[in-house]
Amino acid sequence: MRDITVATAVAAVVSGGPSTVHALATGRNVLEAARAAGTLFPGRRDRPGLIAGLVAHAVISAFWGLVLGRLLPRRHTTMCGAVAGLAIAAVSLPTVGRRRAAIAVLPPVPQWLDNVAFGAVVGWLLSRSDASSP
Repeated sequence: MRDITVATAVAAVVSGGPSTVHALATGRNVLEAARAAGTLFPGRRDRPGLIAGLVAHAVISAFWGLVLGRLLPRRHTTMCGAVAGLAIAAVSLPTVGRRRAAIAVLPPVPQWLDNVAFGAVVGWLLSRSDASSP
């Protein structure tokens, strides 16, 4: 469980890289996506906020990290994690994400890449941990 927790925590921090790089390259606010995630927090549907966004991101990351940590195969873990991240994006972004105005206005490609990065990082870290042993 410790390996899954560490992998999830690291992935939650670094997986925002694609959105951050895109925001910097296009002159957008680098905290816009984090604030938009605040609308996922109960009672904040139309109120983006940084603290609420960080809490929502942490909870969502913890959930998906646990799912990936339990379900990813122990071979080709990084690739499988990336594919799982793509599946997470395919489910969450067109459904829940598009129902929140603050998320819907974000460029979609960096959001998809953030999800792929999350899955790949979780998979890569688990492949290098004791959790990957049979």
